[in-house]
Amino acid sequence: MKPCILLIEDDRDMRDLVSGHLEHSGFDVQRAEDGIKGQALALQYTPDLILLDLMLPKVDGLTLCQRLRRDDRTAGIPILMLTALGGTKDKVSGFNSGADDYLTKPFDLEELQARVKALLRRSDRAPVGTSNHHEILSYGPLTLVPERFEAIWFDSPVRLTHLEFELLHCLLQRHGQTVAPSLILKEVWGYEPDDDIETIRVHVRHLRTKLEPDPRKPRFIKTVYGAGYCLELPTGGQLDGLQDVVSMARDERNRASA
Repeated sequence: MKPCILLIEDDRDMRDLVSGHLEHSGFDVQRAEDGIKGQALALQYTPDLILLDLMLPKVDGLTLCQRLRRDDRTAGIPILMLTALGGTKDKVSGFNSGADDYLTKPFDLEELQARVKALLRRSDRAPVGTSNHHEILSYGPLTLVPERFEAIWFDSPVRLTHLEFELLHCLLQRHGQTVAPSLILKEVWGYEPDDDIETIRVHVRHLRTKLEPDPRKPRFIKTVYGAGYCLELPTGGQLDGLQDVVSMARDERNRASA
């Protein structure tokens, strides 16, 4: 069965070009020219992947992305944003709204296809821990639950997106070591890295808001400037008192979002 891709793009020429290339490459492509129709088709087909333009009529791409992420029926569908807005702030906004990847127009169709295949591979592959018996799934106060894409953090469940889960898993495999951005991009996103690591930075920030007592002063997911990121988890006597600190911070966040 062909993978189904939903292309939400208001420019007819771009829509025809992209859909034609993907169909020729063996994909089934559904098309929408505005945000309202795009959301309707996403619910109707539950595609394997969504290509989403930002500058859409009726409902813009950022708003639509947020809606899709809030709906359990579409929350797990990989979303690749296609846009002419290539600034860092634009990319951060895209990732903050829930996008998995971001490609700036004009782009090479082969590059688009590579990104599509990488996202599909990541979303379709077997759950973490099914093939490698030496993988680390628990250390100190952290346990990863692949079946639910969830972390048990100081005895409390924390819901993660697929990307957050895989990023945390990547760091956990190298606990106490500095992991280079190029390795993270290749292992988590599935493609060769470029010079832009804003993708990683945004998702690290999201992880910190869920795990760190004070995300502005991280003590567990540390930035090693110029080198990458390092996951440092407490064990033994280092855990004394931290349970209460983490629990209080979590309760404060829950009250603030209520």
